[in-house]
Amino acid sequence: MNDPRFDRLAELLVHHSTTLQPGEHVLVEAFDVPREMVLALIRAARAAGAHPHVALRDTRVMRALVDGAPEAALDVWAGNDRHRMTTMQAYIALRGGANASENAGIPQEQMQRWARHYSKPVHFEQRINHTKWCVLRWPSPSMAQLAEMSTGDFEDFYFKACTMDYARMAVVAEPLAARMRAADQVHLKGPGDTDLTFSIRGIAVIPCCGDKNIPDGECFTAPVRDSVNGVIQFNTATLYNGLSFRDIRLTFEDGRIKAATAAQGGEHLAGVFDTDEGARYVGEFSLGFHPHILTPMKDILFDEKIAGSLHFTPGRAYEEADNTNRSEIHWDLVLIQRPEYGGGTVAFDGEVIRRDGLFVPEDLVALNPEHLGA
Repeated sequence: MNDPRFDRLAELLVHHSTTLQPGEHVLVEAFDVPREMVLALIRAARAAGAHPHVALRDTRVMRALVDGAPEAALDVWAGNDRHRMTTMQAYIALRGGANASENAGIPQEQMQRWARHYSKPVHFEQRINHTKWCVLRWPSPSMAQLAEMSTGDFEDFYFKACTMDYARMAVVAEPLAARMRAADQVHLKGPGDTDLTFSIRGIAVIPCCGDKNIPDGECFTAPVRDSVNGVIQFNTATLYNGLSFRDIRLTFEDGRIKAATAAQGGEHLAGVFDTDEGARYVGEFSLGFHPHILTPMKDILFDEKIAGSLHFTPGRAYEEADNTNRSEIHWDLVLIQRPEYGGGTVAFDGEVIRRDGLFVPEDLVALNPEHLGA
């Protein structure tokens, strides 16, 4: 039996996120997702006059393929998938899975090999730069457990967050984007000795309101590569390549990570940040403001949108907001600045624009949860 929430989500993905046009080809890549959702996307794409193509994936099969695959196998696999991506005008990924730590146990060197020989050419070079794309998770008992919610309650939360009025969000996010485009110096303060400065002068600013990720709700840019100085301590636990990390603390000098510690996972940090030279520099800075996402759940597509949060990202910069940093990694690390998480401020050129998770200037208050979530 079809769930009407599937149809609403499919309509949003087709008409708002990817704006499919007649004659366009869209690849739907579905990982452990109910068949009914894939069918809903096919119907919605066809109704828009577009041509849907489908790749059904299984996360346990994907793990088996990645684990132990030599470079030659990854290169052929990537070559085939990259060629298909060149024929697509749009891409929608529905990423489910019963176990958020499915890739745990794969050697870090192998995950780096996978990123270099598959993810980089297929997704970061081709898909991100040459298609209209949107990526979303799919609700599962595993996600509900991480969110400390029942499966039913989590599904209700998921569809509420994913199908909110993103067109309205885009309108009220534009003043924030304008302020970021005009800003030079950014100063972050918060718990755990967080006191960080950097410049965003001359870097493009991209408001994200349902067109790249679902759920969405952020405005991102990148720091001038060598301008980052000071300390930032993240208070949101995170997963990276199946490994858990908590309370990561980074010290920067002239843009480069000089010291890195963590209460959990600290023994793995050097391996991540020594992946390549760009892994010790930052490729993204973003402010999150989704009104319905308030608590972390170790899923970055949700956690980076938390109201009152920011994320700071060692690794690759997006070409649309480019500070020239290149790396095989792109690791979004989240700091929540609401009072219950220790508070903090974000200042642009000496003016505090967000205090304790709430936007202060009159032109930005519409982004606060009480207004945006109403």
